[in-house]
This record gives sequence, C-alpha cells and structure tokens, in this order.
Amino acid sequence: LCSGGLDSILSALVLRDQGIEVAWITFETPFFSSQKARAASNRTGVPLMVREITETYLGMLRNPRAGYGKNMNPCLDCHSLMFRLAGEIMQEQGFDFLFSGEVLGQRPMSQNRPALSYVLKHSGFGPHILRPLSAKLLPKTAAEENGLVDRERLLAFSGRSRKPQMALAEKFGIKEYPTPAGGCLLTDVGFSRRLSDLFGHEEGGPSTVREIELLKHGRHFRLSPLAKAAVGRNEAENESICALYDAGADVLFWAENVPGPRVLVPRGAGLEEAELVKAAGLAACYSKAEQGSRVAVRACSARGERTLSLEVPDRAHYKANIL
Repeated sequence: LCSGGLDSILSALVLRDQGIEVAWITFETPFFSSQKARAASNRTGVPLMVREITETYLGMLRNPRAGYGKNMNPCLDCHSLMFRLAGEIMQEQGFDFLFSGEVLGQRPMSQNRPALSYVLKHSGFGPHILRPLSAKLLPKTAAEENGLVDRERLLAFSGRSRKPQMALAEKFGIKEYPTPAGGCLLTDVGFSRRLSDLFGHEEGGPSTVREIELLKHGRHFRLSPLAKAAVGRNEAENESICALYDAGADVLFWAENVPGPRVLVPRGAGLEEAELVKAAGLAACYSKAEQGSRVAVRACSARGERTLSLEVPDRAHYKANIL
C-alpha cells in the first residue's frame, strides 16, 4: 500500500533490495488522491495500481467501527478497509503478502501497537501484513516465517524522528520525496465540519459524490434542514461550482449586471420559495452591489430560469449559518 510518502518508498526499496519483486497499490476517493503515489512510482520504477473506492469508502465512513479521530478521519477503519481491499487483489493476482510504510509510534493515534493490531484483526489479512520499517519490533508475519522475506534485513524504526528514514533515503539515492504532512481532507477541521453537516442532513437520501466534491469549493451555508448553499469566493471557485452544477437537480444563482459569486443549492429544484430567496440573498450580498440597493438575481434550475428582484441584505444576516 502506497501513499507516496518517504516511508512508503523506503518500505518497497528495502524489500526490493532483498531481490523481492514488489508492486504498489493506492486508493482514490474525494478525500485523498493518487498524485503522490504516481510520482513515487515514476521516481522508483515500482509498478503502481490505482483503484477508485469511493462508494465502498463512504459506507465505512458513515459508521466507522473504531470511531473518528480528532476530525472526520476514521484512520483505523480506513487502514483496515484498504488492507482488506488490497488483500483481495493479492489473492486474485497471485501476490504473496502485503506491505506498507507504517512506522511504530510515528503517529501516536494510528500507528501505536494497539492500532496496528486492530488493523491486523479487522482487515482479515493480518498474517499477511508486513511493515518492513518496523518489522523487528513487531511479531513475525507469514512471509518471514515461510522464508519469503529475510527478517534480519528488515528494520526497527520507531517514533516520530525522521532522521533514520532520511539516512536510508540517502543510501538508496532518493533525493526527492514529499514532506510528511498528511494529504487526507478528513483531517482538515473546516472540511470535516462541512462533511459532518452534510451527513447529518440526508433526509432526501444519501449524499452523492458530486455533493461531497462541492464541499471543497467556496463558502457554505446551511439554509434549512433540506437546503445548503455553496458560494464562490473568486473566479476559479465560480468555475468549479458551475462545473458541479446538475441542471436536473440543482438551482444556480447569480446577480445580474454586477460582478459576484455563483451560488449553488444542490438538490434545490424542489425547495420552498423561502429557501430559494435566502440563497438568492447570498448571491446579492456577496456581489459587488451596495448593501440596501436593489439587485436582480437570476435563478436557473430544471423549472426554468427566473429573476428575483431583492434588496441586498447585510452579510452578517448569514454569518450564523456559515459552515
């Protein structure tokens, strides 16, 4: 399993140094991408498989067995799921074992002994999971017992210091690698708040991947239990919001004849008039129109296009509902 970070890179090179043929797999969802893993594969020549797992991942994310971390990050169940999916591919394609770049004690909540043991148990492939960088500090795996891997040539890294990894990278001639900062949106406070709100207001059915993608763009406002709005903050966000617009389900707003944001209400085509007026007010108050002046706001949906004429409200009117 490869995140594309230095530990992932080193774990593969340590095994390849033993003459073992290695390959990587990385998983994609709206919360993390394969970009770093692809770059690592290009640098090292380790073959990479990329699998998109959003629907499966969302099933776990809504109710993780071990709960969440500080934000909406279900790290233990995330790792368990990925090892389970990788294990199924291992069996299908005839690989011998699984490995990752996890280091004992590097991340205090997700890479301590109980956490690593949790993943072994709940992935369903525990005996097959090797962590080469900390293997000498962990129980033997089936690959070591069967002589597929020489345990004596594995490592005993632990703790949060990066110096041992950096020294090993120099030995392998690895000069370029990403910083250890995580790339998962589920650890981000603001994004987690928006996602929690989305999951908490699914009376109209489960959130779509498109609605989750929308959480990455603009300001977000909860208008009612059934309605939320995304408001572009600049031209790039306006373009992103418009690209996610579904003309058959959503309502898109913008102020006419004055620069301003695009405002998107997902699944808003069937909403009450009061909720649509609130969304139009967002398009007006975040435009360049002066507060208190009148502005025409265009609303576009499956019902057709219409223009609402309203007085530009004070932005503070909306502040309590910002996500």
